[in-house]
Amino acid sequence: MSENNAGVLDKENLPDSGGHFGEFGGQYVPETLMTALDNLGKEYDIARKDPEFIKELKFYLKEFAGRPTGLYHADRLSEELGGAKIYFKREDLLHTGAHKINNAIGQALLAKRMGKKRVIAETGAGQHGVATATVCAKLGLDCVVYMGAVDMERQKLNVFRMRLCGAEVRGVESGQKTLKDAVNEAMRDWVTNVEDTHYILGSALGSHPYPMMVRDFHRVIGQEVRHEILEKEGRLPDELVACVGGGSNAIGLFYEFLEEPDIRMVGVEAGGHGIEIGQHAARFEGGRLGVLQGCKTYILQNDDGQIELTHSVSAGLDYAAIGPEHAYYRDQGRIEFAYATDAEVMEAFQALCRTEGIIPALESTHALAYVLKRAPEMRKDQILVMNLSGRGDKDVNQVAKLLGEDI
Repeated sequence: MSENNAGVLDKENLPDSGGHFGEFGGQYVPETLMTALDNLGKEYDIARKDPEFIKELKFYLKEFAGRPTGLYHADRLSEELGGAKIYFKREDLLHTGAHKINNAIGQALLAKRMGKKRVIAETGAGQHGVATATVCAKLGLDCVVYMGAVDMERQKLNVFRMRLCGAEVRGVESGQKTLKDAVNEAMRDWVTNVEDTHYILGSALGSHPYPMMVRDFHRVIGQEVRHEILEKEGRLPDELVACVGGGSNAIGLFYEFLEEPDIRMVGVEAGGHGIEIGQHAARFEGGRLGVLQGCKTYILQNDDGQIELTHSVSAGLDYAAIGPEHAYYRDQGRIEFAYATDAEVMEAFQALCRTEGIIPALESTHALAYVLKRAPEMRKDQILVMNLSGRGDKDVNQVAKLLGEDI
């Protein structure tokens, strides 16, 4: 066993008590939020061991969100590519249309447990915002969602969905007007209203305990995949693939299999227009170690530590940092990372619609673009599982515009 794999096998003890995954993670926030983070960590540690909390969480995941989701054999796509047998984990079939609701339910229940009656969230593609707004409506919590003005324009449908569920959507006009700027505004709100407000962070990012909590609420993805693939194929897959922005859907899929050394894992970032400064959001292609919005991780920044502009056709991957746990496992050599360009994503989007009748989210389609290249390189007796983390209803208008169609 290699030294790296030996470290991976200690996954149950990560993060450490300070929220670190090796040198990544931690808590880098204003002093005014330290007490709130400490209290949140203590409350979560109690809740995750409480049978009643676990029972309630499982109830809502099943009855409200629609778990378990299926593991779908994409037979036509597999045949067309001529390589590995391809399966999709159908998180797109969940209520609200993406994996985001797993975490939104868990954190909203935690907020109620802590007596917090007001919830705030940030959102890029809008799926986390919709999931949070939906769960808050169900549980009777006030909800405010921060969203960059650029993202609001390209995700108008999700903005309306949030408002239908009673959420106040606050547009952010500062900075690049995308996800990073929405996070900034949400954190300013939390500092001001920490006594009665819980911040439902939407990805495996930020200060401890958020990366750990978000990972834990999404672990159900990989747990279901293990059961389903054994039922369908009688063995585990050869490769797992997921798109990576902050990294919630990816760590949800990968975590269950980290101790399976024969399974390759690949996270796919946003290559945008290509790997040039300001034209992409692939943190492992030119990124460097730094601190952004609460944690230490790989960040797209210049020599002076200023955050670089990012770009992706998908609002949900248009972010300058990656979750600290992903950074750790990448440095350990356990998870590999690739990227897909906007052009590759557009081709993959149309290919899946044409072969399987599935309209994928543009975020998920980054993973698909990698699969279209990777599957033909594999043998027909090999199995590749991709997390189809969201559906593309929200992206249809944008895709039509990019294809020159007027709808």
